[in-house]
Amino acid sequence: MAQSQITRGLLEKANVAQDIFKLRPDYRVLLMVVEGISPGPSDEASESLLKEAESCVKDLLSKHAITEIPHIAAWREAYKAFGAKPQKTQNSLEALTRRAKNGLPRVNRLTDIYNAISIKHQIPFGGEDLDKYDGAPFLIRATGQEQFQTFSSGESTTELTAPGEPIWCDNTGVTCRRWNWRQGPRTALSDDTTRVLFILDALEPLSNEVLLHAADQLASELKKTSPEARVSQRLIGASV
Repeated sequence: MAQSQITRGLLEKANVAQDIFKLRPDYRVLLMVVEGISPGPSDEASESLLKEAESCVKDLLSKHAITEIPHIAAWREAYKAFGAKPQKTQNSLEALTRRAKNGLPRVNRLTDIYNAISIKHQIPFGGEDLDKYDGAPFLIRATGQEQFQTFSSGESTTELTAPGEPIWCDNTGVTCRRWNWRQGPRTALSDDTTRVLFILDALEPLSNEVLLHAADQLASELKKTSPEARVSQRLIGASV
């Protein structure tokens, strides 16, 4: 089977449980697969994007407290709705925005690009290495019995999910806890990643147009260094 058919099948089988939409009817996710990425270290192009993102954060914070930036505020409310304390458990967008105040991390070209676009458009991004992924992604609310493999103080450890928290999973297990809080190391991106499943999460007031524009910019930036990269995507929502 051609790789493009496998990718289409993965996106078609991706699923968001109805319990997620009951929790937040305005939730939408854009799943985007990019294949044929050329790995590389941080470079002038990714540095330029990061500096632009840091400038965007400074502008936002001149107008709003960080917890009052519209999409961050929406995610804080979503976290409260499933029992998380947002002052202790920050969604990935808030955590990255807080880091951007003093300078975003420089990791590698791929990670730098998607972090910069996440911040610029104020959208939580996830990135999963498809060569380490098992089957199609699905988002459910946890029973509290699912195991999550992570690291604590440099040591491998196993946690149990909290009942009711949204968790991203593949056929092997949990890949990300609390919607977009902590990704597991099993499917994390590395310096050698060439195939990525990007997960772009949205709540109101963020529009589908902004969501799709962010994905378009991500694809465009990746294709500058990987002209042969192949991109597929699917938007999932209660009314999509």
